[in-house]
Amino acid sequence: MYDVIIIGGGPAGLTAGIYTSRDRLKTLVLEKSMCGGLVATADFIENYPGFPDGVKGVDLMVKLKKQAEVFGTEIVELKEIKSIKQESGKITVQTQKEEYISRSLIVASGSIPKMLGIPGETEFRGKGVSYCATCDGPFFKDKDIVIVGCGNSGLQEGKALLSFVKSVTFIDFLPFMKAAKILQEQLQGNKKVTFLLNHEVLSINGANTVNSVTVKNRQTNEEKMVLVSGVFMYAGFLPNSGFVKDIVELDKDGYIKTNEKMQTSVAGIYAVGDIRSKEVRQITVACGEATISAVSIRDYLQEFPK
Repeated sequence: MYDVIIIGGGPAGLTAGIYTSRDRLKTLVLEKSMCGGLVATADFIENYPGFPDGVKGVDLMVKLKKQAEVFGTEIVELKEIKSIKQESGKITVQTQKEEYISRSLIVASGSIPKMLGIPGETEFRGKGVSYCATCDGPFFKDKDIVIVGCGNSGLQEGKALLSFVKSVTFIDFLPFMKAAKILQEQLQGNKKVTFLLNHEVLSINGANTVNSVTVKNRQTNEEKMVLVSGVFMYAGFLPNSGFVKDIVELDKDGYIKTNEKMQTSVAGIYAVGDIRSKEVRQITVACGEATISAVSIRDYLQEFPK
């Protein structure tokens, strides 16, 4: 029997573990892959407090994991959640083979990159289509590539890819960029960079590997082919909420609704980080929400002694 089970080993989950463990609550973190989440795939992070020179995503997550373990958080990786049940004040978390029981639960399962659902995306995944610049960037040394999405993630990872590739063409459905102005300034004017705003990607083309993308100008409806060897997708995200969709209340996009204490519609179940219904999804926001959830759980459990 655990006091707290945390689903997800990203910034939100590990921060929550640090706080609950320091309160001497028996805490278990279950992570479906390896701890770190999407942050661990980020090449470089410039806006996390305390790192004036920036920090690699994987390095930040290694430190967070170690800090949680120092205070006694039990971390089990490669455990995908199949179902959750809540009855008689106990929450049962079922994985493929094991069953874990807790007095409370924090859902910090994050999100996954959104697929465009266009021809060639599935066929060329791993053959030119990638969702992780840090993982696959070196494979495209001196090649021309496309990045779909001009948000913070797209521009940040594109900036990292410039050290490998011959050129980067940024494509976005919107007629403007949503990324932070400082990221835009760092890339605008770079001779290796081209922006195709207000454009839609229609298909990813190739034989055995990617050799081009077909795009349409949304203002003129003109279509053209852009010759590239790689396509990196940063076109938004989808919530990892399937395992709780029949238990807690979700918004129309599948994100978990909570109150200001991070409590869901079910007593004893909390949600933090990118899985939570909100406007801003940043590492610092996730850590703040994790802190609130840990304090809320401490107060909640005091009302229900063991």
